[in-house]
Amino acid sequence: MSKLISSVCGILCYLVGLGGLSAFMLFMGGWSFLPIHINSRPLSEDTGVAIAINLAILLLFALHHSIAARSSFKEKITQFISPALERSLYVLVSGLFMLAFCFYWQPVTGVIWHTENEFLVSVLRGIHIFGWLFLVAATFEIDHFHLMGLKQSISMNPNEGNQFKEVCLYKIVRHPIQTGILLGMWATPYMSMTQFMLSLGFTIYIFIGLYFEEKSLIHRFGDVYMDYKRRVPAVVPFLKIP
Repeated sequence: MSKLISSVCGILCYLVGLGGLSAFMLFMGGWSFLPIHINSRPLSEDTGVAIAINLAILLLFALHHSIAARSSFKEKITQFISPALERSLYVLVSGLFMLAFCFYWQPVTGVIWHTENEFLVSVLRGIHIFGWLFLVAATFEIDHFHLMGLKQSISMNPNEGNQFKEVCLYKIVRHPIQTGILLGMWATPYMSMTQFMLSLGFTIYIFIGLYFEEKSLIHRFGDVYMDYKRRVPAVVPFLKIP
């Protein structure tokens, strides 16, 4: 594969991945000025079917992120595509899943909590926005363009930028990207059952996924990561839970 083709493919995958993530952030905000958001659709006539569709999307998302992140899968997929595009393909599929959540997540009846107190609304909205900004900042601290596969596709070096880094936000929590996701998904003045189902599903997946990711990081970085794990909490600042 030529460097030009690899670069073009990487850029397209990056744009889809970034677009999907951005759309998902806005979707979860429940912003009334948007034509589509987490609470914008009318309730489904069949709650059972709605729940089944939602669980199917969550399951497919979890399976992709879990299987595609394993080294054994990467070895197999790079038999068919350039190793430099392996991460880009992962980002492409992830972006498509983010868009699937936006367009196909089904509304479910019920409200978990709702506040109209202006102060609480402002605080929760602020935390919501802060969470997504926290996530974005965390990606740039460990090399945003490597994380999104763009650097590898342009340099055609699959190991480009693949080093352990302990910087700023990563000195507060080991997984600030997941911290940002949790803040962005749970901080809302209006938690509908529709949003609760998605937030809960993501939360369960995040902690299951982190269990296996930690094992992978220990295998890759050894004592360096073990020392890091002893010093820095996983997701919640100041909470020293392994």
